[in-house]
Amino acid sequence: MQDAHEQDWVAHTGELFEAAMFGGDTTALDRSEDVLDAVEAPLSMARGRILHVRFLGDREADSRELALFERAAELYRRLGNASGEADALFWIGCWHQVVKGDGATGRPYFEKSYALAASVGDRVTMSYAVRHLGFADREAGDFELARARLTESVALRRAAGFRPGEAAGLLALAQLAAETGDRAAALQHLDEAQVLAESCGAKAVTGWIEQARTLIRS
Repeated sequence: MQDAHEQDWVAHTGELFEAAMFGGDTTALDRSEDVLDAVEAPLSMARGRILHVRFLGDREADSRELALFERAAELYRRLGNASGEADALFWIGCWHQVVKGDGATGRPYFEKSYALAASVGDRVTMSYAVRHLGFADREAGDFELARARLTESVALRRAAGFRPGEAAGLLALAQLAAETGDRAAALQHLDEAQVLAESCGAKAVTGWIEQARTLIRS
């Protein structure tokens, strides 16, 4: 059974097809492409994100993930949707950094994602992009820049009301503090992160925090 949204675009493209096929309206073809692109772009994003979460669980890379995000970026660019394109570019970078372990290749995608998201005030996508730039900086040994970027990510998520993401951001700051020898700051960040995660039901994040706390205290 089709839901209302699916019925809308199916009916619309059907009308445009008839306008082009039988009515001779050649502009209907381009309008139909735009409608279909607007459907395919978020669908590609959703499928790609699902594959990414599967990878985090089983560590089995699926090349379809990258192809889906690249397709979404292309479609959003064609539609002039800067926020959507920024999100897709972030996930392309994430594929290279997280799935393939190649932070250097991922970095320019994060930078472009951040710039595009900033141009339209998309704080959540900015927070993701700058967070992963911080991870790249940490990997490169630039801990001060990494801390600044991870701190910015937390601030952006707090401003956007993205509480599970804010908790995850504080966890990243805790891990960086522990890595640089500041155990007290690490535990403080973990305490704040745990309160946030528990208050919004982010059970997975709570589990990550407990794992980090065990490692830091050991």
